[in-house]
Amino acid sequence: METRGDFEVQLEGMREYYRGGNTRGASWRKSQLRGLGRLLEEREAEMNAALEFDLGKHPVESYRDEIGSLIKSVNYALGCLKGWMSAEKAKLPLAAVLTTAEIIPEPLGLVLIISSWNFPFGLSLEPLIGALAAGNVVVLKPSEVAPRCSSLLANVLPAYLDPKAVKVVEGGPTISEQLIQQKWDKILFTGSARVGRMVMAAAANHLTPVTLELGGKCPAVLDSLSNSWVREVAVQRILGSKFSACAGQACIAIDYVLVETKFSSTLLELMKVWISKMLGENPRESRSMARIVNKNHFFRLKTLLEDPNVKASIVYGGSMDENSLFIEPTILLDPPLESGLMQDEIFGPLLPIITLKKIEDSINFINSRPKPLAIYVFTHNDSLRKRMVAETSSGSVTFNDAMVQYVADTLPFGGIGESGMGNYHGKFSFDTFSHHKAVVRRSFLVDFWFRFPPWNDHKLQLFRSMYLFDYLGVLLTVLGLKKSKQD
Repeated sequence: METRGDFEVQLEGMREYYRGGNTRGASWRKSQLRGLGRLLEEREAEMNAALEFDLGKHPVESYRDEIGSLIKSVNYALGCLKGWMSAEKAKLPLAAVLTTAEIIPEPLGLVLIISSWNFPFGLSLEPLIGALAAGNVVVLKPSEVAPRCSSLLANVLPAYLDPKAVKVVEGGPTISEQLIQQKWDKILFTGSARVGRMVMAAAANHLTPVTLELGGKCPAVLDSLSNSWVREVAVQRILGSKFSACAGQACIAIDYVLVETKFSSTLLELMKVWISKMLGENPRESRSMARIVNKNHFFRLKTLLEDPNVKASIVYGGSMDENSLFIEPTILLDPPLESGLMQDEIFGPLLPIITLKKIEDSINFINSRPKPLAIYVFTHNDSLRKRMVAETSSGSVTFNDAMVQYVADTLPFGGIGESGMGNYHGKFSFDTFSHHKAVVRRSFLVDFWFRFPPWNDHKLQLFRSMYLFDYLGVLLTVLGLKKSKQD
């Protein structure tokens, strides 16, 4: 696919293949899922090498966050597919005598998946699992920012999946622009809010439904936690979320931490200890932390730190190596809230700590900013937990941990407001790429004569009773024992 004409010809071929019913059967869907499973098992070494080349990820991190997670998702979809595809019987009121209804999931057709570079396999294949399970034909556009991973997907997917139903398109922004101008039955995009707006605007031309997975500044709210062991567990989970998941280049990574002022010094000392335990005295040599994806992102982060007021707030780390694109874990205490660091998603290993007089003030702080993809709250305070759920809005809320919601197949993953729209994972992926069609079957034997003109007050009264499910009222009206309100 290179020119606009090529796009249109190949996409029409995929539509014809879909219209021929080739992708609708359970056997085809299962074969595609099994193909993905084989790919993940047989190509693990190549995927690890590509992730290390593009992002500097350690094989354990790659398996935890992408390969292993995808194997789990494929197996879950295979085990649940029969149930997902089954029609669901719909309950009808007693008035619908001799009528049955069901809800049947059917594929949408030709769908486009545009993935991101930070989890180049996970964010490409996770939605692909749902799209194929739902019986669609799919064009996958991996991110050119992770070129080795993109190339691997383009080269190996045709050997494991139906090449008439799944195509990988490589390229940069120009190719993406050409793709989103086409007519699709669904687009799922993962990336920045800026590009997400462009995708949504292009989709509007064809009234194409979109799922946008965007991100934002995900806060962690850390209560003082009186138990020292619990404090250490909380700090370990916060640091793990920030620094061990693509070096903080993750949409659901913790962006900043909210704590009470009286607890900040204790927190800082605990963080220093646990960074050393996790990553050693020289994190770059540990190979347990990814690098920044490219020079553009490296200099973006460097610019954030070189703001004089921000630089003055660095209390740990801060060193950067342009040659290796490595930034060590960096902690900042109360950087200016109006700085770029606190206005935009950081997407890197910089962790601001923002102090508050009392932890309950975190609710107003979060609500004063765009709705985040995730909120993480570390507390034993039941009242605070209830208020966080009731008084804030986000894609998800997780208590006493971070990022674990992403790997739960039974939970929807997605944002709200500026952090995105729509969701996927598990059955939610299947539903995202399906249309749930209502099917009603009615007998000719029974009808309600008052459905049809000519109209009168007697029929109006029957409708009033019917829509209130007042069947006794219907009977009394028919028998002339209940008068209309106009009589």
